[in-house]
Amino acid sequence: KYKMDVGADMGGFDIFSWYMDIPPVSRIYFTSAFLTTTCCAVEIINPYYLYYNTELIFEGQIWRLFSPFLFFGLFSIDFIFNMYFLVRHCRQLEEGDFRGKPSQFILMILFGITSICLLTPFLKSHNFLGSALTFMMTYVWGRRNEDVRMSMFGVISFTAPYLPWVMLGFGFLVGNPIDMSIVGILVGHAYYFLEYVYPVIAEIRGFKRKRLLVPPRFFRYLCGEELEELRMVDGVIVRGGGGGHEHQD
Repeated sequence: KYKMDVGADMGGFDIFSWYMDIPPVSRIYFTSAFLTTTCCAVEIINPYYLYYNTELIFEGQIWRLFSPFLFFGLFSIDFIFNMYFLVRHCRQLEEGDFRGKPSQFILMILFGITSICLLTPFLKSHNFLGSALTFMMTYVWGRRNEDVRMSMFGVISFTAPYLPWVMLGFGFLVGNPIDMSIVGILVGHAYYFLEYVYPVIAEIRGFKRKRLLVPPRFFRYLCGEELEELRMVDGVIVRGGGGGHEHQD
């Protein structure tokens, strides 16, 4: 009986198993970016309908708020590098700091998309923004893994926080524009401060609001984080297992 091995084994590397091991949010983003690039390469989709344009967005083409982050150019070495860093650091963040907190991870991505879209109009001729989001994730990952040692081509050794700067320098040397890389680093630093530095300052100084980037409760519920915490008692939605009624608006 003929049996097809779905996971193509390339010298012991199972592509299908590797793909399915990617956590859900990272896998959805990677798949969307890869399929978008593939559809553009075979001319199913015209990149003209994907690029970021504020005038067209205000005319009703809302998808342009997200589509610029899904197209990384046609298949090339630059595309492979972007996909590598996207999957690597997106995955490591989701499996590390954001393990079991998909709503918080999605909030980080939305924060990045929003901030980059707000900064892009001040730059010239940048229609696709995925590289900036990749740099943002790389920056946050590096700051959260300060002791990880890395090397570039086995020649330059450095710790993880310097990775986005090394990538920026390498891009500059090969002639790539670096302004979107700088935007990604700036947005990554803003997120790092708001998510990890501000709560410490707020605790020390006794601020009433300890955290600024908190997903709405309904968003956490949609992501499956509070399904077991919500229950109905006498027609009222309450939280937890206590006897007190805590109304949910």
